[in-house]
Amino acid sequence: METARGTPAGDSAPDKQPPEEGAQPREKWANKMEFVFAMAGEIIGLGNIWRFPYLCYKNGGGVFLIPYCVFLFFCGIPVFFLETALGQYTSEGGVTAWRKICPMFEGVGIASQVIVIYLNIYYIVVLAWGIFYLINSFKSPLPWSTCDNYWNTCNQISAFANPDLYRPDSNWSFLNNVTSPDYYENVTYICVCLHASLLLRHRVLRMSDDMSLSKVHWDLALCLLLAWVICYFCIWKGIKCTGKVVYFTASFPYLMLLILFIRGVTLPGASEGLSFYLTPDFSRLSDPYVWRDAGTQVFFSYAVCQGVLTALGSYNKYNNNCYRDCLTLCCLNSATSIFAGFVVFSVLGFMASNLGVSIHEVATAGPGLAFIAYPQALSMLPAPSFWAVLFFLMIIFLGLDTQFVCVESLATAITDMFPRQLRRPRAREILVLIIAIVCFLLGLLFVTEVSWMLSILKRYFIYLKRSEFNCQNCWQTIMLKVPYGADRFYHNIEDMIGYLPFPVLKYCWMFVTPLICGLTVLFNLTEERPFMVDDYIPGAWVSILGFLLVATPLICIPAYVLVSLYRDGNNMMTPSRDLRQAKPHKPLLTLYHCVVFEARVPPNRNVADRNEKMMMEEPSMA
Repeated sequence: METARGTPAGDSAPDKQPPEEGAQPREKWANKMEFVFAMAGEIIGLGNIWRFPYLCYKNGGGVFLIPYCVFLFFCGIPVFFLETALGQYTSEGGVTAWRKICPMFEGVGIASQVIVIYLNIYYIVVLAWGIFYLINSFKSPLPWSTCDNYWNTCNQISAFANPDLYRPDSNWSFLNNVTSPDYYENVTYICVCLHASLLLRHRVLRMSDDMSLSKVHWDLALCLLLAWVICYFCIWKGIKCTGKVVYFTASFPYLMLLILFIRGVTLPGASEGLSFYLTPDFSRLSDPYVWRDAGTQVFFSYAVCQGVLTALGSYNKYNNNCYRDCLTLCCLNSATSIFAGFVVFSVLGFMASNLGVSIHEVATAGPGLAFIAYPQALSMLPAPSFWAVLFFLMIIFLGLDTQFVCVESLATAITDMFPRQLRRPRAREILVLIIAIVCFLLGLLFVTEVSWMLSILKRYFIYLKRSEFNCQNCWQTIMLKVPYGADRFYHNIEDMIGYLPFPVLKYCWMFVTPLICGLTVLFNLTEERPFMVDDYIPGAWVSILGFLLVATPLICIPAYVLVSLYRDGNNMMTPSRDLRQAKPHKPLLTLYHCVVFEARVPPNRNVADRNEKMMMEEPSMA
């Protein structure tokens, strides 16, 4: 029963809980802005630049915002706020926060940390690519703008463009028409479009038939090492260090976006690109895959189900207004995604106009946009090296803060699980160093001869994670509804921020969010479209290994239910006793006082004395 009274709203006692014996006290953000910048750095990343604009263009232009907003308001914001408020309320990381709320569901936190480990291994490889491209951006001419390189000779480009010409029975009669202007335009388009593609395929991924784990590409390995060194020194001293770093890493990409936006919208053909980006096609609303893509983008972009939001929220002071912060961050995240579309499609429109082709032929998503299409477009501008440097600096900083915040989340979860051993001088630095070394060694697999096959596996893993995120959301909201109680948590939030949040949030936790996520899981399970990468359907080994990677975190949830049942079945659903409980609802007390005590107070007493007597004679709420 919630009979314990909370301390006054301005009391910061919950922030000063005595640490466990032999452990140092838990850190807090120095100010609100450190928390806001850290959260912004985590949720605003590469997906805002290379995924959302393409999905918007692909799925009906401006119409895509309708399903996007539905998932945002009924799934994204409620779960985003739930995880952040959970961390602030418990002052614990992604695992121990769930342990305090409901010991049986500690597996939810463990599952989220397994996902974070996956992210820490493969996400930083993209940063290594960005560093590699940044270094090459200082060359003139840009390596992806010519065919004078060993990985993209003219013969390779011709063979890649039309491999049928190299068969014994090939027909070369088209050479009779080499004076045709259309022929030269086609050759120019093929060469320009394949320069950057071959750089990524044959120079970065090293796609070939000779696959060996022993062949590490040391140039990319050094870029990966540099990325990990930067990441380590951003967080090695804890949030006191992280809170200062994010001021720059979270804000600098906006400066780059603004510069690229101003340059992009002034280019010829930019209006056509923006038209393709925003022109609505209302017929796409009946396509279930459009709605599925909208939900996937929301869950990926808002970093839910990873324990990161809980970890960052846990460093807040107890009375921080996390409700207002979360709404602000959600608006900022979605606005950044929409704005990034203007940056991307204005430049792609210029590229399509310059080549005389449709924007359909140059628009792409994911690494193809960041490392093929956009660099190609920038190589057509005056001073291409300058614009390439700005672009890849933006890519690196967008990914960097997302990466080191994920590492911070994992370090926080492990430290909170073993506070006596890890909240000691120099223990954190060693822990973060171990995480960095282990993830770096595992990440070397992505810079070997089999890196392109592992990249296919990674994309298949992300393809399956759509269902995993929806399952995680269902577990979290169901846990809050059944064992702990949505009403109880709702009033816990009121105790923290001083007022009740918008009531729709509570009903989303209880009914709407698990319903939408459950229906999305069912749709994903019945999907008939095969998984393809550049028209290539991976073999059975990718499906099996990808399924195991996705199933591993999900298995943690029921497995830990059994572990809790074995350890202490009587208390497996009992919240921790050291959680601060919400005060009784103030409006009900005021009404009670007005009815019961009005007749007992003499009419000649002033209002202040009457209120004082009412509070002194407050009845027991037991």
